[in-house]
Amino acid sequence: MVAAAQAKGVTDADILNDAQTPGDVVSAGLGPWAQRYSPLAQVNTGTVKNLVPVWAFSFGSEKQRGQEATPLIHDGKIFVTASYSRLFALDARTGKKLWKYEHRLPDGIMPCCDVVNRGAALYDHLVIFGTLDAQLLALDRDTGKVVWKEKLADYQAGYSYTAAPLIVKGMVVTGVSGGEFGVAGRVDARDAKTGRLIWTRPVCEGHMGYLNGKENGLTGTVNATWPGDLWKTCGAATWNNFTYDPQTNLIYAGTGNPAPWNSWARPGDNLYSAATVAIDADTGKIAWHYQSTPHDGWDFDGVNEFVPFDFKKDGKRIKAGAKADRNGFFYVNDRVTGKLIKAFPFVSKITWAKGIDESSGRPLYVPENRPGNPAQSADGKKGQVVYSCPSFLGGKNQQPMAYSPDTGLFYVPANEWCMDIWNEPVAYKKGAAYLGAGFTIKPLYEDYIGALRAIDPASGEIVWEYRNPAPLWGGVLVTGGGLVFAGTPEGYLKAFDAKTGKELWAFQTGSGVVAPPVTWEMDGEQYLAVVSGWGGAVPLWGGEVAKRVAYLEQGGMLWVFKLKRE
Repeated sequence: MVAAAQAKGVTDADILNDAQTPGDVVSAGLGPWAQRYSPLAQVNTGTVKNLVPVWAFSFGSEKQRGQEATPLIHDGKIFVTASYSRLFALDARTGKKLWKYEHRLPDGIMPCCDVVNRGAALYDHLVIFGTLDAQLLALDRDTGKVVWKEKLADYQAGYSYTAAPLIVKGMVVTGVSGGEFGVAGRVDARDAKTGRLIWTRPVCEGHMGYLNGKENGLTGTVNATWPGDLWKTCGAATWNNFTYDPQTNLIYAGTGNPAPWNSWARPGDNLYSAATVAIDADTGKIAWHYQSTPHDGWDFDGVNEFVPFDFKKDGKRIKAGAKADRNGFFYVNDRVTGKLIKAFPFVSKITWAKGIDESSGRPLYVPENRPGNPAQSADGKKGQVVYSCPSFLGGKNQQPMAYSPDTGLFYVPANEWCMDIWNEPVAYKKGAAYLGAGFTIKPLYEDYIGALRAIDPASGEIVWEYRNPAPLWGGVLVTGGGLVFAGTPEGYLKAFDAKTGKELWAFQTGSGVVAPPVTWEMDGEQYLAVVSGWGGAVPLWGGEVAKRVAYLEQGGMLWVFKLKRE
């Protein structure tokens, strides 16, 4: 009987109830809503001072770089991905390595923003993850042997995959990376047990969707918001983690920047780039979309996670969702219809727009703060340079925020930085960078860049904030113990009082933390885990900010903590 219980596969019910079943972590967001909230309270504001490391595991070899993965925990095992498309299975109690899968990557892969991976998915007896050469693999969770493998896209055209897959109703749902290379973003749903493609939904107008191998309607209307053939190389990469709401049966996928960055080359709103797209999980059709940055000219990808939550307004409870966008605005939308409920800044300086018109849902642009048209420059090669805030790395980037139903607050890992940006002529060439822009990122303040902010979605108030010298690039965890956990590039995992922001605990992991922590209960004790390993987009694209943090060292470790015994 014990062996049978241990062999139980992960079910759809397990994933839907992940937030309410603290004995494991079977999805990257601690449930399909990805609120990143755990009800566990053994580690709390009074006891967190006694949190100590239990064991640590090194990913080994010379393959370090950025480590952005969320660990998954089930049946006494931890499944964690690492840079360069690696996957480890570990004994959760001891840290002993059970098996390792190391994907053989071809020459010529083109990940824009480091060789990262944000995690795996569990379903039945499989652990599923994507690779930098745009493949999706399902491995036997006990042996690490490949059960099935599917090609997502052509890596030689710039496609890759870095997100954690999402499990919905027996399907594994994935996107694609590669917006800087003129790929065409889309969302795919496959049978999680076999890899068979069920439906695919492109997120750029003009592209055909498919359901069970048959045409399932165009996305949008050809040339409605894109000129000429530019919709064919539209960008809008779906490269970050998705969310799902079983109440609406909608998958919420964020879409990236339109391609190229030079917005003068593509007049129009450029649907459905820089947006949240809600897709019916059964039909693969778009139910609604909300475009946070129409006709984006600043690389403000809309990929940041859309987190469902219940919003109270005028005494009524609204099925809502929230997103802290790259463009510096925090949005609350009706998650059934997409209608904008509220929008407000969550960073201190925004230059590209005066605000968001809540009646139309559209930005109030500042025209002179769009990078200049290179065709109007003296030499035709470089448009007018503008100083723009936030930088293209965003008020928030891939690092996930958290929501506490106890406090009603979102905990947002924000950054304060700006950029010089200009446009240049560009033409599409398969497998080549497709930007048409130049840039230099600059810190906005001398004393801090990162800011962990507790935000009231009803009022827009920043209730408290913690300021950090380096940019925050890891995610957030909030617990029933009244704690917020977040890591820093300086190497610390920190715990804060969820109500006041007071720092209560810190541990130095030895390298920058750019991954989200998780927590679970095992043998009657609460555990916490986080991956440590500096990297990601900041040291590659960060300009003056990258120089400021050049002293930070790379790494690759999984740290596990629990309360020390008195």
